[in-house]
Amino acid sequence: SFELLVATGNDNRRVVSHHDVGFELLVFEVGTIGEAIAKGVCRAFGASYVPGSGDTAAYAVCRERYPSETEKLIAAAELKRGSLSPDAVRALYGEKLRLSASRIDLFASCRFGYFMRYGLKAKPREPAGFTPPELGTFMHFVLERTASAVMEAGGFKKVGDSELDALTDRFVSEYIRDNLNDFRERSKRFEYLFRRLIRDVRRIVRDTASELRCSDFVPLSFELDMGREKNLPPIRLGRGEDTLTLTGIVDRVDGWVHDGRLYLRVVDYKTGRKSFSLSDVWYGMNLQMLLYLFSLCRNGERLYGKETVPAGVLYVPARDVMLSSPAEPSEDAAAKKRSSELKRSGLLLGDPDVLSAMEHGDTPRYLPISIRGGKPTGDSLASAEQLGLLARHLEDTLTGMASELRRGSIAADPFYRTQQETACTYCKYLEACRFSDGENGECHRRLPKLPASRVWNYMEGGEQDG
Repeated sequence: SFELLVATGNDNRRVVSHHDVGFELLVFEVGTIGEAIAKGVCRAFGASYVPGSGDTAAYAVCRERYPSETEKLIAAAELKRGSLSPDAVRALYGEKLRLSASRIDLFASCRFGYFMRYGLKAKPREPAGFTPPELGTFMHFVLERTASAVMEAGGFKKVGDSELDALTDRFVSEYIRDNLNDFRERSKRFEYLFRRLIRDVRRIVRDTASELRCSDFVPLSFELDMGREKNLPPIRLGRGEDTLTLTGIVDRVDGWVHDGRLYLRVVDYKTGRKSFSLSDVWYGMNLQMLLYLFSLCRNGERLYGKETVPAGVLYVPARDVMLSSPAEPSEDAAAKKRSSELKRSGLLLGDPDVLSAMEHGDTPRYLPISIRGGKPTGDSLASAEQLGLLARHLEDTLTGMASELRRGSIAADPFYRTQQETACTYCKYLEACRFSDGENGECHRRLPKLPASRVWNYMEGGEQDG
């Protein structure tokens, strides 16, 4: 057999194999097929290669000896990504489209990445053996169960710190027993590193408790499964063949009753440094919390028994803060640093009564807002009308995604914001994709970060740049 080793301009390589030919062709640039084949022929037959003679003697030798195989090599080198047929779309994705938050984010980041993961279900090779527990799973487990137990005991305002620590330790022990088999199959180093997390999770639980103790909003639901809750129908958007069903699990739903209406706030725990970005939402990414919020407000009366109103969404940091300082910081300095780092991010209804109910006091410690002249300000605030525009934008975005999926789009069109922030940076499928910006008609989708004011202007029908 032989292998056609294709190297793109940045020397990324992929292999195309064919049988029953007794030589190898080394192709350095897909765009210069004659030159590439000449180099391979010279290597295979021990002939010298003269640069610039790619489409002459050596190429002719190859075509004379292996005409059929040479044509196939040329065709393989010029293949385009194309798109899926309707039958292939149904075979890979099903008769009915089902999207989760992670699927939506990946499709918005790169269509080809979505195809590889959810169409072909391709997985990168990983070494066998034990891996450390996923931090997010552990943190979510402890936070959800501790908060549920606190609510059963009367709420965060009635449960003191010592009782809170005891509950936290109880669920940490439960996780270690049920998920890690009491470390029996883990190394001593693994156990040491994991136990360091226990101190961190205690601090995070206390931080959550401190926030809810100074709030009129109370947790209503934990790990709410959208689509499986009997009183909460699945989220369906679009029409006809482009209809899609959204699924997902909401970490926490908080509520506050005012004038007979239930104001809802969706909370998502984040173990990384992810923050809410209205710019991302405009581009179709990180829609998760807003989708849940608008769906709950559309159908929440069946679940909670009251007319519901969207109050906002918040990312809550579920991580401890790594303090970097040239000297050991004092306890007060460390506490101040942690307080600033653990501020929430999100989008909130800009109603002063609602914001006051979310957090008491004149200087918000947790909410991502400022108070100037007695009034709340900041890019994290939206009017009821703006939230309505946002809900329509999300529905239009998702129905557009459904239409693209049905048309079989597998384009390699990764988003690009900066050299360090692209869909390719941590992509698991880079070796299979071989995307190179500007080649074969494929290029980055450049998504500059937009200020909130410009996003609202676009949603209100303002003229868009470019």
